[in-house]
Amino acid sequence: MKKRIEKVQSYLKDQHIDLAFITNPDNVFYFSGFRSNPHERLLGIAIFQDMDPFIICPKMEIPDAKASGWPFDVIGHGDTDQPWNILANEIQSRTKNISTIAIEKEHLTVDRYESLQSCIQDASFVSIDEQMNQLRVIKDADELEKLRQAAALADYAIDVGVKAIKEGITELEIVQIIESAIKEKGYSMSFETTVLSGPKAASPHGTPGNRKIQKGDFVLFDLGVIYEGYCSDITRTVAFGEITEEQRKIYETVKRSNEQSIKAVKPGVRCMDLDRISRDIISQEGYGEYYTHRLGHGLGISIHEFPSVTGTNELELKPGMVFTIEPGIYKTGVAGVRIEDDVVVTENGVEVLTKYPKELIILQ
Repeated sequence: MKKRIEKVQSYLKDQHIDLAFITNPDNVFYFSGFRSNPHERLLGIAIFQDMDPFIICPKMEIPDAKASGWPFDVIGHGDTDQPWNILANEIQSRTKNISTIAIEKEHLTVDRYESLQSCIQDASFVSIDEQMNQLRVIKDADELEKLRQAAALADYAIDVGVKAIKEGITELEIVQIIESAIKEKGYSMSFETTVLSGPKAASPHGTPGNRKIQKGDFVLFDLGVIYEGYCSDITRTVAFGEITEEQRKIYETVKRSNEQSIKAVKPGVRCMDLDRISRDIISQEGYGEYYTHRLGHGLGISIHEFPSVTGTNELELKPGMVFTIEPGIYKTGVAGVRIEDDVVVTENGVEVLTKYPKELIILQ
């Protein structure tokens, strides 16, 4: 963790910035190992050029922050305190010369920005969002191992869900079976588990409900599991009973789009190149208009993080980047199919973290 803080301190010196105030809970975890969901309460890390950083958090979470292994000061605030005044006093007790503060503009609300501004007057504010993206986008060996474990748990969760399919069972019942199995192993989901069947699978962000699985349905699973703070994200689509020729064509088209995009992953390839490869395959089969989202997104501590794998992103891939490859076709009244894998860029190519089979499964 100290090396990560030192990188920020080096950046502050190079840019002549006096202080960085990090407020995104995921980034607080990245620097400290302290995981908190503070809700409306103030949480942050103050990082200086040359002095030790400190965490500010709800007073009731001080023991948890210290237990996380954070070796520096932890400043608490109660529910009746003025946390911004406490923050300002702690900063000014360490240095009086604060002229520039780096903040996460994508995370800090206008109200909180104004509170910080009123407590530390005469300071100017700059964004540290791009620097945070650059720090977190390359995963180290420890992070990659945690992502492998998270992916293995996601594979297990898909297997549990597929085995639970039977005629008459509802989407929500399958969700409960999956999440119970993961909780029994001592883990939690990365996001709300999605199980969509039949016509509902054609909604990319549909909500599971009480619809009963029927013969002829595609059943789409989208889920992830957290392992020691790191997320997985997988989608598989299986058939329950015989399907039509067009449904089979849609499935095989999505599968080929997924596999060819993954095959192209290597250092130097641009995000937009991957998106084009994926989209061209689907468009050539006549389903381009039914592919309504980007190819993928970065993955790590956050379920969605930098980079965005889109047709306009010229960012070149580098070893250690982790992201999803998740093409889909959503044709209302016909079929909804998405196949998603988690991949890491290696020195020479790609490692696929999620390993659940992608051959069309037809359950009888």
